[in-house]
Formats: sequence, C-alpha cells, structure tokens
Amino acid sequence: MQRFGKQSAAAQRAADRRERENSAPRLSREVPELLSLRFEIEEKSAASSVSQPKYIRRIVVANAPALFLIPCGDPNCADGGHDVTFAVMQALHAHRTGFAGADDCVGSLGTAACSRVLHFDAVAEYQAS
Repeated sequence: MQRFGKQSAAAQRAADRRERENSAPRLSREVPELLSLRFEIEEKSAASSVSQPKYIRRIVVANAPALFLIPCGDPNCADGGHDVTFAVMQALHAHRTGFAGADDCVGSLGTAACSRVLHFDAVAEYQAS
C-alpha cells in the first residue's frame, strides 16, 4: 500500500510541474532573439565524491516555457529539485552565450536534508542584431 501512495505523490508532483510549465510565459516570447539553448548537467551529492554522469539537455526554444525546473536525481528525495529559472533567465536577458550555475536541492531524505548539488553549463545562441 505504501508504494501506491508514493506513486500517487509522484503523479501529483508531475501534474503540478506540468501545470507550472503550462502557465509560465514562453521562452520565445521572453527572449525573442534566442535561437538555441543547451545545458550540460551534472549532479553530485555532498555526502559522496561520486557524481552522476553528465547529461545534455537541449531546449526547444519555440515551445519551451521560461521555467527551468530540474528534478532531483535521488529517487528517495521528497519535495526536492532544482529551480534555476532566475539564474538562467538573467543570463539569457543579458544575451550571454555561455554561463554556468549551481543549485542545492531543497528536498529531504527522511529526516535529513538532501545533499545533492546540481551544476550546469549552458550555451545559448542568439540572432545577430
């Protein structure tokens, strides 16, 4: 029965995330000069020297929300994740072609705080003015 509750909570979090994405302004409207955006993402645990493999996330600028929420990589993390929207949008509004950032997970693992830290490197391409 507990497993059902976890699935239900996960489904609710996914639905909430979709609702936030659907109600967010579109990236193409917020930064009309943006042609492409790519992230290299790596997540590490402060408690361990082992990191997750880096992965690349390409953003479909024409359809993407101006919202950058990245779920925590620990499947046991409750209410965690990384919201890097402010840092990303600040860089995009400044037309930066390369930028990086980090974000601590705000979730919990039982009674302890989640210790995962997300690091990203981004590359953006803009229309010539």
